[in-house]
Amino acid sequence: MTKPVLVSFKLCPYVQRSVINLLEKKVDYDIKYIDLANKPDWFLKISPFGKVPVLQVGEDVIFESAVINEYLDEVYPPALHPKDPIQKAKHRSWTEFASALLVDQYGWTMAKEKSDSDKKKEELLSKFKILEAALPSPSDSNYFFSGSQMHLVDTAFAPFFMRLQFLADHKPELYLLKDFPKIKKWSETLLSLPSVKNSVLPEVPKEYLEFIKAHHSWMGGIL
Repeated sequence: MTKPVLVSFKLCPYVQRSVINLLEKKVDYDIKYIDLANKPDWFLKISPFGKVPVLQVGEDVIFESAVINEYLDEVYPPALHPKDPIQKAKHRSWTEFASALLVDQYGWTMAKEKSDSDKKKEELLSKFKILEAALPSPSDSNYFFSGSQMHLVDTAFAPFFMRLQFLADHKPELYLLKDFPKIKKWSETLLSLPSVKNSVLPEVPKEYLEFIKAHHSWMGGIL
């Protein structure tokens, strides 16, 4: 089978989803890092939106993280989607919810004024209430979206939780999960997995904070 090549930007949470998936499945793959502020011509020729991730499989190119992960899940065992069609569809729906959280997280960290940052924080907390209510009751030491087994939907939330932890490790008052015990336990389970720990380069936690500071946001001023 042709070795897939994942095109990445080091800080991109959407690429990280695919990396977690590849590591969980123990796929032999290569990764190419680019600078999104200075996109190479070869990348612009293969990425219709000019965004990462892009997966190259021989001469074929797949773009959009959700599509890439669906492809990987079909091609490489073990399958991380539920077999039941309705459960699979529900997991896909919550994957979109995870993407909405990432958008709100970006807005929270990049807002220029404290009032705007606080507004985005409240939007995150409102979504946490919805998510907390949807999660099952913990019954095992390992706790995932559907209980004790990891699924593809978990790979969609892990990058969001990791970035929350980057912020909290640097400034504890930025931790947002203390009032959401199920989400907190889920986050701790995901962040303890080797596939999640190894899905970013060692310099990413520092570079993530520097990225926020470089955009002169309100949060960047307090980090």
